[in-house]
Amino acid sequence: MRIILASQSPRRRELLERMGVAEFDIIPAQGEEVMDPSLSPDRLVEELSRQKCAEVAAAHPDGLVIAADTVVSVGGLVLGKPHSREEAVRMLSALSGREHMVYTGITLFSGGRTATEHEATSVRFRPLSQGDIDHYLATGEPMDKAGAYGIQGYGSVLVEGISGDYYNVMGLPVCRLGRMLARFGVDTLSMAAKKEQGT
Repeated sequence: MRIILASQSPRRRELLERMGVAEFDIIPAQGEEVMDPSLSPDRLVEELSRQKCAEVAAAHPDGLVIAADTVVSVGGLVLGKPHSREEAVRMLSALSGREHMVYTGITLFSGGRTATEHEATSVRFRPLSQGDIDHYLATGEPMDKAGAYGIQGYGSVLVEGISGDYYNVMGLPVCRLGRMLARFGVDTLSMAAKKEQGT
């Protein structure tokens, strides 16, 4: 079965490989995301992942398509990727010293069948000084990440605590995805074993 990851995120690619999926194609969705502001964050990420999956599946109906979308929610605000340094400053300032939620929606398509789920993780930031924010921005890390931080990188020092799936904060909740893939006939642990045994 041809597996397609509908994302250009290097973190999602790395996590899918870590799950044991040795061979897959990367075909990111190219269309403009249509964000419905009336949706709650959990429903929003589900809808955005459905949009991405539908676009790629329409062009590659023979594959098993995996699409995901992640947002951060704090104080009623939904934070995607920052479009400017100023926006990243606002996002990090909003997260400073507070707890926020990270939501990732996942949609799978194969053989005319579609499934969509989401994962939610609570993250608590330590208080950030303006110097902290300026130095973190100078690393360049925040600009391609929802909420303007990467928990797996330099941004790890900003995090006081986490409740839930760590990998969800990276952009791909691997436990939930593994269960979803199993329902589509893909056993990632079996794939990992074959990969390690060279078979």
